[in-house]
Amino acid sequence: MLEHLTTEARNPASERLDSLAPLELVRLINEEDAKCAAAVAQEAEHIAKAIEVIAHRLSHGGRLIYIGAGTSGRLGLLDAAECPPTFRTDPAQVVGIIAGGPGAMLKAVEGAEDSPQMAAEDLRKIDLCSHDVLVGIATSGRTPYVLGALDYARSQGAYTIGLACNRDALLRASADLSIIPVVGPEVLSGSTRMKAGTATKMVLNMLSTGAMVLMGKTYGNLMVDLNATNTKLLERAKRIICTLTGVTPGEAAELLQRCRGEVKTAIVAHRLGLSPDDARAALQAARGHLRQALESGDVHANGKV
Repeated sequence: MLEHLTTEARNPASERLDSLAPLELVRLINEEDAKCAAAVAQEAEHIAKAIEVIAHRLSHGGRLIYIGAGTSGRLGLLDAAECPPTFRTDPAQVVGIIAGGPGAMLKAVEGAEDSPQMAAEDLRKIDLCSHDVLVGIATSGRTPYVLGALDYARSQGAYTIGLACNRDALLRASADLSIIPVVGPEVLSGSTRMKAGTATKMVLNMLSTGAMVLMGKTYGNLMVDLNATNTKLLERAKRIICTLTGVTPGEAAELLQRCRGEVKTAIVAHRLGLSPDDARAALQAARGHLRQALESGDVHANGKV
């Protein structure tokens, strides 16, 4: 029952919420938000395991699929939408699904979260298969739409991850792996867009970023596989190339153009003196890992192998 959920409980610290001055409101909410990081930290090992599975499946042709209702669904869609510009992923590789369809991103669709059958149908539409990873997001841990999604995904052989914010979440029984950051009662009772939403966003950031790091989408902390689709990202791409090659911004722009906007290709081409095509081949041999491609190229250039 809802009344037994931590996320539905009343928070003693905010029982006089309507009597607080604006600065007191800010300080209270900030104090409660500070608990999110600690709650997520308690789930570090489970999150790390999820990252390993996601990276492995993505590297072998699978997809990462987020599914949820309301705020949970919106957060999944947001994380999925950020992957193509940040990591140059195919838009079909990381997918977000929300109960009620795309329109539910901006406006609540009544009753959509109560249908497990609708979740199964939504997953059938995208041909979910055994190579995929499904992350079912439900802060309550009991949303029928998400439970239905996890059950259907399991029946298809997909790897299932449940993300909730209540310790006794029902979705544990339907997931291969559960991530449960328990953030406690909300400042505004039951408003899980607050601490629960914040913790959910933190976990999703870790899942996608962690998996992409393992897949070679970064060099150190540099975003070397970004997709330069606007002025800001183009300038960032040029700065990264300048940092890792020592060329001027003008030379970086020319190099980037020759390499069809591919930052990693541009860096390998310059550092190893290769054509764009040969640079791509070197990266492919290194499974997309820039550091490995550069180190392997340096070894060959020095005549050590």
